[in-house]
Amino acid sequence: MKIEEASQAIKDFVKKTLGRDAKIIKIAKSKDGWSGEAEVFEENSLIKALGLNLNTKVQDRNVYEIKLTDDLEVSSYGRKEGITKEE
Repeated sequence: MKIEEASQAIKDFVKKTLGRDAKIIKIAKSKDGWSGEAEVFEENSLIKALGLNLNTKVQDRNVYEIKLTDDLEVSSYGRKEGITKEE
């Protein structure tokens, strides 16, 4: 499999699962398949929970780690915690 195919598989998964577009910020071949990180901007959870209607959209930058098998099937995914601007 090519890196472009793995990258597209991750983008497709994020779009289908989270309903958001993603930017691939890291991808690497592993012994079991592929490992990648996708950057996703989502509505701020606190603003959403409080039901505030603001004039300005407040979004959080979240990074998800997605692991794929050699056949490009998702084997695991989850949001990384403690993302900083340097990452």
